[in-house]
This record gives sequence, structure tokens and C-alpha cells, in this order.
Amino acid sequence: MAKTLELQFLTQFGKTARVSVDEPIEPVDPVQVKQVMDTIIATNVFQSNTGALVSAEGARVVERNVTEYEV
Repeated sequence: MAKTLELQFLTQFGKTARVSVDEPIEPVDPVQVKQVMDTIIATNVFQSNTGALVSAEGARVVERNVTEYEV
């Protein structure tokens, strides 16, 4: 089962941008995640098609199951 921490940001044009982190350390510490998101915004390290990241909107862990079949 693959897990990803998805950080959701609001951009300057009112859209949502996402940054994904593979295999997050669990349990996820919401305080630490918020601090990292604030640092990402403050340093302007990422740009999206809809402008700069302006605020933290949310975070979630996404779990994905993949079943492969030989054909």
C-alpha cells in the first residue's frame, strides 16, 4: 500500500495547488506539517500554473492500493 502526504495550498488566483511527499512518517504531526507549509510559502520555493502559494489550505494522507495483472 503506497501512502502519500498531500499538502494543499491556496494560490494567488484562488485555486488549489498540491505538493505530494511519498512515504510520510506516521503518525503525521499537524503542527510540524503546518510549520513546513508556512516555510514553503515564505520562501516561495514552488510556483504553480495559477500563481504563487499564498496560504495553507490543508493536508491529508492518501493511501493507494495497486493490483497488477500479467496479461
